[in-house]
Amino acid sequence: MARKATAALVARIEDMIFLIRGQRVMLDSDLANIYGVTTKQLNQQFRRNRERFPGDFAFELTNQELTQMRSQIVTASKRNIRHVPVAFTEHGALMLASVLNSPIAVAASVRVVRAFILMREQMAAHKELAGKLADLEQRVGGHDAAIQDLFEAIRSEEHTSELQ
Repeated sequence: MARKATAALVARIEDMIFLIRGQRVMLDSDLANIYGVTTKQLNQQFRRNRERFPGDFAFELTNQELTQMRSQIVTASKRNIRHVPVAFTEHGALMLASVLNSPIAVAASVRVVRAFILMREQMAAHKELAGKLADLEQRVGGHDAAIQDLFEAIRSEEHTSELQ
């Protein structure tokens, strides 16, 4: 039962991970919620310990990135954002847990790391499957138009799922 609950929490956290500037990140408000603090408290600790957060750990979104995120992600447009959010990479989220140094933050950081790891594993599996599919397509070659149509349909589905 505990394993199912943990998997459900990791899945919810995974939904909070966004791709911004080519990096998987979580926003300050989501991490504050997970770590059991207010966004204001989280950002205070971030600013007080800024030297612990180089650019590859955390960065403030630009207004353009914020607008783009709001237009692409329905839930983001429902947020009451009064400041430009800070985005934290996996390493930044871990550093943040150590800066907050509360039992809730430490326990939650484990779930956050697991969500990032799960996403990495899924992407690796997806790339491996795409490679195997390409190999199979080369072996089958032009033998059968129906098989070619099948490959095109699968690729179309992959492309659709990547856009989501």
